[in-house]
Amino acid sequence: MKPVIEMEHQQVVEFVTQFPFAILMTEDLQVTHLPLVLMQTSENAMILMGHLARNNPQLKQLEGAKVKAVFNQPHAYISPYWYQAAPNVPTWNYAVVHLSGTASICDNDDMQLGMDALLKQMEPKLLHDENYISAGYRQKLSNAIRGIRIEVDVVESRVKLGQHKPNAQQLGVATSLAQSSSLEAQGLIAYMQQIGLGLGQ
Repeated sequence: MKPVIEMEHQQVVEFVTQFPFAILMTEDLQVTHLPLVLMQTSENAMILMGHLARNNPQLKQLEGAKVKAVFNQPHAYISPYWYQAAPNVPTWNYAVVHLSGTASICDNDDMQLGMDALLKQMEPKLLHDENYISAGYRQKLSNAIRGIRIEVDVVESRVKLGQHKPNAQQLGVATSLAQSSSLEAQGLIAYMQQIGLGLGQ
């Protein structure tokens, strides 16, 4: 198996759904960190939606702009000692998805649809809890943000989990990640177990 592999389309959809917090970049190198939700998941029609504060300077550059959204969890440092074999070097294992496309500013109705989709994905009961998100309070907050829509035309993915190493070395890394107290290590081994890769099996 190659050191770095790409995801299948459905794996990309599942990855972005599981790890929605993204880095949004515009051509002028402005960056915003925000959650983005997939509204359409067809291989030929992927659409992301999210929202930014109205006073975010990047917002002025987004209408019709080419943008890239980077979803870069999970990842963790890998010690060469974990392989229990030499020679090996320190490295970083990770999975990442880049979605590039054209951005546009949403009207209020579409922005609300995007917000509802994100709530449904993250904590569905909030959609019906007026004690926490009343219609009036939601409208007040909505006045401070703008919704964005990204029509995706380029999908890039990379999965580097040491899957090309001998099984014994993969097992050594997986065991060390599982025993680590690092949150990054715990997140990475959970993902490796979820997709069944880099475990030495």
